[in-house]
Amino acid sequence: MRFPELARRFLELEPKLAEGPEKEALSLLHAMLQELWREVGARPGEREGLEGLRNLYKKAPKMEAPRVAPGLAVGEKAPDFALPDAEGRLVRLSDFRGRPVVLAFYPLDWSPGCSQQLDLYQAELEEFHRRGAVLLGISVDSLYSHGAWAFVRGLTFPLLSDFHPKGEVARRYRVWREVDGFSERALYVVDGEGVIRYAHVSPYLHHIPPIEELFQALDALRGG
Repeated sequence: MRFPELARRFLELEPKLAEGPEKEALSLLHAMLQELWREVGARPGEREGLEGLRNLYKKAPKMEAPRVAPGLAVGEKAPDFALPDAEGRLVRLSDFRGRPVVLAFYPLDWSPGCSQQLDLYQAELEEFHRRGAVLLGISVDSLYSHGAWAFVRGLTFPLLSDFHPKGEVARRYRVWREVDGFSERALYVVDGEGVIRYAHVSPYLHHIPPIEELFQALDALRGG
């Protein structure tokens, strides 16, 4: 198995571990390996090139347009879907029934706001898993773009491709921007029964909502 596949398998198994020093130690080891992967994953002579790719977003045009789609409301049933991840495997929302799921719709791979937002989620990934949550990124990019972008940025959570029919899932979640051909920046927390318990559509494309809101919503599901 490649490192991303091993990391994904660990994240699937981690919520099943009993709370205690052993789970904490394994989580710390996982975080250390992620850092090691980012530092030495490239062969000598390639690191400068990868760092250049990582920083491309800083030169890209910013997205500042206002929201045009309303999104679904809290209390609505989250539409089920089946989308491929970067490895081409179909991921269904219903696969995670019984666990909270965070759906992070974002406009495009490689763009400034999306790079910053998903970097933040990767840095705080252990906090999502500590709350028993599954994190899924969704955009209209192809699975090939997802694979390259995830590698460059060191993202280990699934990125799902809403590529064909283009934006179908974004439309069902009422976050599709027809004028642009991509989705709003939107977040949903779906509970174990498939009901939306938190919903946020950014007022402007460049706006990244506070991650604390996600954690508060997840804590509320656990009664914490």
